Amino acid sequence: MGNNLFVNRELSWLDFNRRVLAFAQDSSVPLLERFKFIAIFSSNLDEFFQVRVGALHDRVEAGITQLSFDGMTPTQQLLSIRARTLSLVSQRDEILNSLIEEFRNEGYSLLTVDQLSFNEQQTLDQYFSEDILPVLTPLAVDPTHPFPYISNLALSIGVLVTDPETDTTRFARVKVPDTIPRFIDLGDNRFIPLEAVITDKLSLLFPGMKTGSPSVFRVTRNTDLSIDSEEAEDLLEMVELELRRRRFGNAVRLEVSKSMTDDVLSMILEELELDPEDVYRHEWFVGGTELWQLHRIKDAKLHDAAWSLTTAGRLSAASDAGQSFFSVLRHRDLMVHHPYESFSSSTEEFIRQAAHDTSVRAIKATLYRTSADSPIARNLVLAAERGVQVVALVELTARFDEQTNVAWAKELERAGAHVVYGMVGLKTHAKCILVVRDEESGLKRYAHIGTGNYNSTTARIYEDIGYFTDDDAITNDVSNLFNYLTGFSKAPEYAQLIVAPEGFRTHLAELIQKEATFGAQGHISLKMNSLVDPEIITLLVAAAQQGTSVDLLVRGICCLNKAAVVGLPIRVRSILGRYLEHSRIYRFAHGSEDNTPIHYIGSPDVMQRNLDLRIEVLAPIQHEKHQAWLDKVLEIHWADDVSAFDLDDTNAWIRHQQPSLEADPQYRLMRWATDLQRVRGQVSKFDTDITGEIVRDVGIVQRLLPWMREHLR
Repeated sequence: MGNNLFVNRELSWLDFNRRVLAFAQDSSVPLLERFKFIAIFSSNLDEFFQVRVGALHDRVEAGITQLSFDGMTPTQQLLSIRARTLSLVSQRDEILNSLIEEFRNEGYSLLTVDQLSFNEQQTLDQYFSEDILPVLTPLAVDPTHPFPYISNLALSIGVLVTDPETDTTRFARVKVPDTIPRFIDLGDNRFIPLEAVITDKLSLLFPGMKTGSPSVFRVTRNTDLSIDSEEAEDLLEMVELELRRRRFGNAVRLEVSKSMTDDVLSMILEELELDPEDVYRHEWFVGGTELWQLHRIKDAKLHDAAWSLTTAGRLSAASDAGQSFFSVLRHRDLMVHHPYESFSSSTEEFIRQAAHDTSVRAIKATLYRTSADSPIARNLVLAAERGVQVVALVELTARFDEQTNVAWAKELERAGAHVVYGMVGLKTHAKCILVVRDEESGLKRYAHIGTGNYNSTTARIYEDIGYFTDDDAITNDVSNLFNYLTGFSKAPEYAQLIVAPEGFRTHLAELIQKEATFGAQGHISLKMNSLVDPEIITLLVAAAQQGTSVDLLVRGICCLNKAAVVGLPIRVRSILGRYLEHSRIYRFAHGSEDNTPIHYIGSPDVMQRNLDLRIEVLAPIQHEKHQAWLDKVLEIHWADDVSAFDLDDTNAWIRHQQPSLEADPQYRLMRWATDLQRVRGQVSKFDTDITGEIVRDVGIVQRLLPWMREHLR
């Protein structure tokens, strides 16, 4: 292995965003969905510059020259990031121009002002006067008016304004209001960008003056929160203060329209204290997250076809029989796979029933990222208001969700819930809920452990796994975890759960090393969002050197340099698609004490922050039907005939198989999951002794396939 074993984290992330951009270029993806992928790409890049590039700038300014684990200084990383980002931005603009042409071919138009009809001009003049002009504020720069503060990610128009009598020229900035849609709907499927309208009417903002050629620009600022939780007497107050400060972070990127003149650009760079290397020019469309607006156009033929999502079979049967969620768990543990199986009829329903159940005495939940209209948080409020002991561990520093979490923390406190803000120095990233219920046999505990956030919005588009249980060992572990997080004690010993930071790194290392002892009979299969930690990567490579097969499904960052391990039994694949692959599955073929396979699902990725700096939870999946489900997921993802990105021996991501619906692994999972649910309704035709558990029995499903092909088309 002569090459460096590791790839730079930031450059690997840019490779991931390039894979996202590939979907915008994919002709098998419906047109409006391709606009969506441009929006996702742009939003990803915004966050990358706000956080990762911002942090590198801080290191350079502080004079830090320490090498990253792949051997690059902060300055070298910034130079490499710029080179790759320039390529990505150019590719994005080419794709966007092509999409706009296709948009036109489908009967839609994205217009410039000179393309408007006379009637449209008249209508737009009135709209500008009544709805746009009143909210515009021109800000000129002169000795009494300093350069205006440009807020983070705000779209602006810059122009030179000249007094024809004195020949005095000033720079002026007009902020494009974000309270008005970026694309103005003119009717008849015709749209015009808001900034195009404002630039055309700029003379109305500067009466009697001569305006030069206007150009659009956008500033990205360093928004990484700087919070010392050990010094913060009131973490809630400190986070609110930092959120206000975030608006004033140093500028790290300047996006400008290609038409911006050098003199205007030089002045903006000087005022923002940026270098020419921080500038990214766009053909004409600066930004991109607003393309979500075009994605919302209602035209079925230009969107993904609806997929049939289901309620987990045993929950559906219980609902039909008027039985509670808790009765399902008393019968057997439950595992659900979102969004193929509904989040609202499982996780949200679990909390809803707990909040309304007069036998429930306590509900404890971790809230890392939740939505502003969260039914889960709302039901926690309801439960607290009616006297249930509610404990909410709210992670205030979940990046870019801080404001939402602060709002829910305050509302929960007002309702009487016990609100805790996590451990000093550690983010709480674990996804756990504990319900304590008073039953005939005494107090009984029920738990949910998941891979995804308790967020109703993202649950519809994130692929995740949830596990419900009343198992005494696991619920006792979850109870001990909450007591540890809310109280003041040493970390407890856990019977079943693997908990970071105390146990995850050590346990994961031991599982890898044990599997390596089985040589060519060993098999490690990991599914995660990111693989970054150098110690774990080294252990995985060492296992492969012993002949153990290592399969790595990594959606995003992969810091393993495949070029350095040519010839070893290591496969690396990235799955992207309609849903954001978010679940974490850890499978070891000989991981159990009796050397049988062991499966874990949970919250952590293989990154230093998850291993050492966060509260994370992995739960063992022990029922054979649940294990079969996870094995099926991995099998579909690794099939030779699915469309995926494989990391080749040159460390390049290569699209495997031409994209199509039949080759889409997510479509295969959806179809497989819904077929299993359909079987449930017909099972009595085959075996009157089989219950609703059939939905997890792969063997019986295989027996039913001939009948399914005939009757369930």
